[in-house]
Amino acid sequence: MNIIDKIWSQHVVCSESGAPDVFFIDLQLLHEVTSPQAFEIMREKGLKLFDPSRTFATIDHSIPTDPNREAYPDGRGKAQVAKMRQNCHDFGVNLLDAGSGMQGVVHVTIPELGLTHPGRTIVCGDSHTSTHGAFGALAFGIGTTQISHVMVSQCLLLDKPKTMKVSFEGAPTSYFTPKDAILALINQIGIQGGTGHAIEFCGDYIRDLSMESRMTICNMAIECGAKSGVISPDATTFEYLRDRKYAPENYDEVVESWKKLASDSDDYYDTEIVVDMNGMKPFVTWGTNPEQSIQIDQALPHPKDIEDPAKRLSAEKAYEYVQLNPGEPIAGTSVDVVFIGSCTNGRMEDFREAAQVLMGKSVAPNIRCLIVPGSEAVKDQCEKEGLDKVFIDAGCEFRMPGCSMCLAMNGDLVPEGKRAASTSNRNFVGRQGPGSFTHLMSPIMAANAAISGEIVEPCIV
Repeated sequence: MNIIDKIWSQHVVCSESGAPDVFFIDLQLLHEVTSPQAFEIMREKGLKLFDPSRTFATIDHSIPTDPNREAYPDGRGKAQVAKMRQNCHDFGVNLLDAGSGMQGVVHVTIPELGLTHPGRTIVCGDSHTSTHGAFGALAFGIGTTQISHVMVSQCLLLDKPKTMKVSFEGAPTSYFTPKDAILALINQIGIQGGTGHAIEFCGDYIRDLSMESRMTICNMAIECGAKSGVISPDATTFEYLRDRKYAPENYDEVVESWKKLASDSDDYYDTEIVVDMNGMKPFVTWGTNPEQSIQIDQALPHPKDIEDPAKRLSAEKAYEYVQLNPGEPIAGTSVDVVFIGSCTNGRMEDFREAAQVLMGKSVAPNIRCLIVPGSEAVKDQCEKEGLDKVFIDAGCEFRMPGCSMCLAMNGDLVPEGKRAASTSNRNFVGRQGPGSFTHLMSPIMAANAAISGEIVEPCIV
């Protein structure tokens, strides 16, 4: 069996032919945007949480990243946060609130606390819940009604997904990061290539990655249509979780059980994909979905060269929106805003890499560069290491933790007609602000863009 099959079989409460499985959920995560309706369902029906110890909440999407955490751009975000606090109080939910030292983007702060364990099933009303699969968990996003189902019963009705094995092979060039690796996969199989599947990421490249890098890979599994992304746990996983706040008791004994989760040598998958990274350079998106990307030294593709009619039409529409021309190089494209943060690239490794690029340099004139830690713990560590000073001296804004410009819900947005170099996960039309243009890239690439004022081949001097 592969790890996906193992976890699934361990969590089926009831299985009947022709019907979805009754599937047990170990941990539910909540944030202020997708949970209010679920709490109202509970309140209207007079229901209680099945097990409050299995539910944790944070505030990340709507809370301002301004040093003044009450600087809401409108009443909507303020109301969402206030409602979240009230709901968590009323139903006894563990809330990781601002100022607690544990607040942050849900997919950053929860792993830091050691709540993400191998073998666990984890859900959240957020598509990038797949991030937690980096630990050997089966994690995925759910809708508001499903949130209420888990609150009441700790179970969901689910059909077992197909399984896919993605092996990363070959040696890429310098400055090629996990962000580039996952963009390479999405470019290869498309935004629907993983539909109906849970993906296990494999290969020596994956095994050599840190836990933070693995989280970046699993975070964007959803962007190729997969339900979740998983990496079999190993010594790197176990060492990361040791001594975390919510690490299990009798840790070494538990680790022995976690080791058995790893996929067997003769495992079976419905689909197998190989990504040959040999000689690859860093990727950057040019269009309006994560599939529309190229390596930094490549020219923008011609729609006429795209065989699939739907993808050809999508490319044509993307060019109309992003105001770029086929055949031109992506390098040299000017940007107006740089965003380094999000649940994809808002961890310590990301900021250390960005600081290496920005140290002793200055952000280009007319560039706004936002540095947004993924959690209060990350912010504190940045300050301990002096990275905040590096960023501020370079002309960046060092903000408070939150989702920030990833989806422009809290006042951090790209102005209309402006172009962003972003370390987030989606470049959809208007995602970072109405009428804005987004180019996804790694923190190294984004930091270089901040200095140059344009998309350039990365370097660390």
